[in-house]
Amino acid sequence: MTTPRKYNRIVVLMGGLSAEREVSLRSGAAVANALRSEGCEAIELDAGRDVAQRLAEIAPDACFNALHGKFGEDGCIQGILETMAIPYTHSGVLASALAMHKERAKEAMARAGVPVAEARLVSRLEAAREHAMPPPYVVKPVAEGSSVGVVIVGRERNAPPQAILDGGDASEIVMAERFIAGRELTCGVIAGKATGVIEIVPKPGLGFYDYEAKYAPGGSDHVLPAQILPDVYQRIRSLTVMAHEALGCRGVSRADFRYDDTPGGTGEVICLEVNTQPGMTATSLVPELAAYDGQSFASLVRWMIEDASCSR
Repeated sequence: MTTPRKYNRIVVLMGGLSAEREVSLRSGAAVANALRSEGCEAIELDAGRDVAQRLAEIAPDACFNALHGKFGEDGCIQGILETMAIPYTHSGVLASALAMHKERAKEAMARAGVPVAEARLVSRLEAAREHAMPPPYVVKPVAEGSSVGVVIVGRERNAPPQAILDGGDASEIVMAERFIAGRELTCGVIAGKATGVIEIVPKPGLGFYDYEAKYAPGGSDHVLPAQILPDVYQRIRSLTVMAHEALGCRGVSRADFRYDDTPGGTGEVICLEVNTQPGMTATSLVPELAAYDGQSFASLVRWMIEDASCSR
C-alpha cells in the first residue's frame, strides 16, 4: 500500500520578470520533470503580472517556487501565495525580503554573529564619480542575485570604472563592499542541516564567480568537498546554519563565503550573502551538494514540495 502524497497537483513557478528569467526557466523545467518522475502532476507556469489569475484558474495543491531575483525571491510572490492560501516552497515573505536586501541581510547576520564585509550604500552615479571606499572593493546592486551587475574595483584603479555607470540607472542605490581575497566557497541548508562545502573555481578569464561562471556549462569547476582546513570547513557549515536561522529562512537555502587563505592574507571567513532560492539547473550547487550526501535530484525536489506550506 502506497502512502498518499501530501500534494499532487503542483504548479512550478518559473521565468518571471527579473534579470534571472532565463536561468529560472531552466530551473523550473528541471523541477517539473523531477516532479513528474515522482508521479506528480506538474504544471509549468511562467509567472507574469497575471500570476494570481492564472493560479486561481489552475487551483494547484501547492507551488514549487523556481523563480529567481526580483518578484520571485524578494517576498512579492510569497505574499500573493499567502493571500491565496496556496502552500509554497522555500522561505516566506519576511525572510525572502530580508535576504534579498543585501544591507538589511548583513545587519541581521552580523547581529547573529555571522561575519560580513564592511559596506556602504551610494547611488550608482556617486559610485562611478569617485571611490566609495579604498580599493579593492566590489560594487553590486543592493537587491539582485546571481552576481548580476557586479563590478570589482581593483587596487590599481585611480578612479572607478565606467562599467559601474553602465550597469543601470544613475540614481539606483548600489552597495560598495570591501573585496575579500581568497577562495569562493558555498554551503547549503536542507531541512535545517548544513550540507558539505563546495569550492568554486571560475574558469580562466572569468575572474570571479559571475553570472556566466554560475550558469554557463563549464563556466567553473566545483571542488567537493572543498580542500580547506577541517576547522574552517566545519566553521563554514556552522555559519551557514546561523545565517539561515538569522534571516528566518525555511526549506532550502545556500550561503556564499570568501575565505582569505592567500599568502600573507587575513585568514578570515566572510559570508557574502544567503540565497533563499538557489538554482535548480544542471550546473546548480544545491543539487550537487544534496547528491554528495546521497540524495538524488528527484528526492530533493519531492522533499521540497512535501515541505511546502503557508505562514513560512
